[in-house]
Amino acid sequence: MNRRSFLGASLAGGAAMGSAAAAGLGGRKRVSANDKVSVAMMGVRGRGPVLTRYFGEMPDVDLSYICDVDQNVVGPAFKIAEETQGKRPKMEEDIRRVLDDKSVDAVVIATPIHWHSPGTILCCEAGKDVYVEKPVSHNVREGRLMVKAANKYDRIVQVGTQSRSRPNTHRFIDYVHSGKIGKVLMAKVWNTQMRRNIGHKEDEPVPSGINYDLWNGPIPVLPFNRNHYSGTVNWHWHYGCGDLGNDGVHWIDVARWVMKAGLPQRVRGAGRKLYFDDDQQTPDTQTVVFDYEDTVIQYEMRLWNSYKMNDGQNGVEVYGTEGKAVAGYFDGHRSYGFRIYDSKNRLVRQELSEGKRGREHYVNFIDCIRTRETPNCDAEEGHLSTSLCHLGNIAARTRGSFSFDPATETITDDPEANALLTREYRDHWSTRLVT
Repeated sequence: MNRRSFLGASLAGGAAMGSAAAAGLGGRKRVSANDKVSVAMMGVRGRGPVLTRYFGEMPDVDLSYICDVDQNVVGPAFKIAEETQGKRPKMEEDIRRVLDDKSVDAVVIATPIHWHSPGTILCCEAGKDVYVEKPVSHNVREGRLMVKAANKYDRIVQVGTQSRSRPNTHRFIDYVHSGKIGKVLMAKVWNTQMRRNIGHKEDEPVPSGINYDLWNGPIPVLPFNRNHYSGTVNWHWHYGCGDLGNDGVHWIDVARWVMKAGLPQRVRGAGRKLYFDDDQQTPDTQTVVFDYEDTVIQYEMRLWNSYKMNDGQNGVEVYGTEGKAVAGYFDGHRSYGFRIYDSKNRLVRQELSEGKRGREHYVNFIDCIRTRETPNCDAEEGHLSTSLCHLGNIAARTRGSFSFDPATETITDDPEANALLTREYRDHWSTRLVT
């Protein structure tokens, strides 16, 4: 139970993360084609039951553990596991016990965001491959540390941006890259939907069945409040990244991919609450411009719209000199795909499929565990897309614009903004104090 610190000395500025994993667990043998992949589920609230079903339905996967700090939410995951696999996985509260089990090949992380990078780094250090939900990090610095851990321990890390594995997304990317809409100069991502008012809630004692200290893990502990604990946790800066990190990251990722873009040189943006009167800290209205040397990516968000843009609530529009290409959800979120328009705004191609899919992404992860090939959205790609979300949020929080150095991943002209590239950590087994 004396699991090594997930960041080792790296939170203090170094890259070392312990030698035991490098000497042994970090070099796990490849899973045999005849063996089932032993998978542990870490976090089974929210996306957790969905992922439990997807992985449980795979005939070459063995759901070996359900790991959650909240005893009140594990029931549905156990039921799904029993339905899909005919057996009940082991139950653990503490991820360290799971990581000490050498028979576990991979961990699926669907915890709140503040555990995404720490959990991934812990798993990599223990020799486990990882499927981690988006966004991959709470801040830019810990996301980069996650990438370093994946590389250091030679782990397969798949990030939960499922569009990377959709065949029609690949055809959309190929079409734009073919040059048929001319030279591409700009992409616009939109996130417009009607979110709910979460109201106001008072702090309260921690309910029974919840290990709240472990739930907070590496970060300072705030009083328990239901508006920053469960489904609304993303709307609190201490724990989450707002809807830019929650939903926007999917299409930021596609925009970066289609634009062949990495990290921007300059970021301009604004965001605040214009509609909701509740405990949300993060914006309900937001615009960001990510400025590259020869292209621009723009993000637009309104969380108080019952109407749609381009027939859907999320997507990306790519503008070329000879036409435009639109990818996203259409028909009231019932279908997913893309539409191509020529220079006279005439529809010249359309490809739509059922909206709620994504199995290809999970299959790709399991396949890569066996082959050791790079997954469709590895740690580096997930980190770059998530970093754009962090930079957009920093622009909203500082109400300004700033220059960014992609090589050092630092903000060069605004110390206040640069400080938000990392965060405070507490003295806990999953981290060390930043000094």
